[in-house]
Amino acid sequence: MKLPWLTPVLDQAGPFLSVHLDTTRTDPSAAAELEARWAQMRSRLAADGAPQELLAQIEESVLTPSSLGGRQGRSIFATDTEILVDRVLPAPPLQESAHRGEFPQLLPLLQLIPFAVSQLLIVVDRAGADLHLRSAENPSISHGGRELGEDSTVEGGHDVLHKASVGGGPQHGWRADNFEARVEDSWERNADAVAGSVERILRERRVDMVMLSGDVRAIGLLREALGRETRDRLIEVQGGSRGVALDRGPFREELNAATDAFIAARQRELAERFRESQARDGASVGGAAEVGQALARGQVEELVLVSGHEPAGIEELLRSALATDASISALEQDALGIPEGIGALLRWRDESTPSNSIGSMSGDSRRE
Repeated sequence: MKLPWLTPVLDQAGPFLSVHLDTTRTDPSAAAELEARWAQMRSRLAADGAPQELLAQIEESVLTPSSLGGRQGRSIFATDTEILVDRVLPAPPLQESAHRGEFPQLLPLLQLIPFAVSQLLIVVDRAGADLHLRSAENPSISHGGRELGEDSTVEGGHDVLHKASVGGGPQHGWRADNFEARVEDSWERNADAVAGSVERILRERRVDMVMLSGDVRAIGLLREALGRETRDRLIEVQGGSRGVALDRGPFREELNAATDAFIAARQRELAERFRESQARDGASVGGAAEVGQALARGQVEELVLVSGHEPAGIEELLRSALATDASISALEQDALGIPEGIGALLRWRDESTPSNSIGSMSGDSRRE
């Protein structure tokens, strides 16, 4: 994943404040527990020299509920004078932390990259659709403005929607056929309007997942109206209805299950790309020293860390990756035996590139 929104942090001089918190509020006691944990963090940051005015701003942010339901977290980066980045996270950090130092503490945020999934949810009926757009980096934030998440409605504008009897009895003959044709035509035109809005969003915005739910007949019509590439991306989710809240109930469970399956598939794809890279001489390297050398030479296309198994110098490697415009990905499990929990897919190689094999190093301390 490219992370251009972290540029303001890299462009500033320290000291930096880095706050990573679990802000889940699904339990009745969660709000009080969050306040207590933050109070301890605030006390430590103040003891380390953080200005009280800035800490008050951070406190307002972390204690204000977001509109994102379920398990979540928050990461904030700031200098002593201003908040640079404030992100609601789609999962809590693996470990909460509050740090003030010369450099920002990036790892607790970047360990959650697997959960950063942008989504377009389409809930459709025969009159139109509700479109729910969530960005990958910041799925929801209460005071952040609509640019961080969008909900919109598409109405087809064609209102002959229901097949019904005329004069209290069943319809027969050409009048019935003509009325039902008008109904079908209205449904199809409304599906065309929804399809136009969906295709525009997908052209303009980077969207990882496209989920579809709602009326069965409307789903079929929308599929027919969409382009082939979009149809191939659709993930159907059962139980959605227009105008119904998404933050709880069986439909939320269905959305969560679909998202979990999508994340698991992306993790398998990342692991497979690493496996394939091992068949190409020098296409990837593993281990802190080798990755650091490749980063210094600008060779890294994508840095891959194994969450919870990173080397001691991971923060410097992460800063180097961001500074050289490398993508950063994370594996939740060390399925490949990546040495020291860090590896890199390379943009190019030459005679000076370390020629090692992640697979061969997993059980051998020697480096080729």
